Amino acid sequence: MRYVMKQKLFCWGDDFAIKNEAGEEVFFVDGRAFSLGDKLSFQNMQRNELAFIRQKLLSWGPTYQITRGGELAAVVKKHLFTLFRCKFTVDVPGPDDLEAQGSFLDMEYTFTRGGQLVAEVSKRWFAWADTYGVDIREGEDDVLILASTVVIDMVCHADNKLD
Repeated sequence: MRYVMKQKLFCWGDDFAIKNEAGEEVFFVDGRAFSLGDKLSFQNMQRNELAFIRQKLLSWGPTYQITRGGELAAVVKKHLFTLFRCKFTVDVPGPDDLEAQGSFLDMEYTFTRGGQLVAEVSKRWFAWADTYGVDIREGEDDVLILASTVVIDMVCHADNKLD
């Protein structure tokens, strides 16, 4: 499934509208303005919370927790010491961790699990500055991958915040 993510400009906090490939809004990410550390609520269009994203403040490097129903679903962490390419790990309970790697500043990267492609993130299909596509393979956890993409966007583009 392909999704289109667009950061909402001129708003308090990090808000994202996420549309499906037909152009219909399917998810909304509500950034909490004026909070200590980043906190975001990942919601469906009826405003039911599907996941909650929270920055861990006392950690070595940018680290975020994604929870669902109060249970830890994943920890997204940026690797601090890589030689040539920036890398993120999406550590999920159990053996199915994801790795994101590529050009994060250009929003051109992939998610893999055990070397197998799971999702691609790309700006190349769009002319708008804060818009990019996320193409997720069938059978994958769309909400988890989209929430991880939001985290990576916040970490890599923190200097572009308007709030």
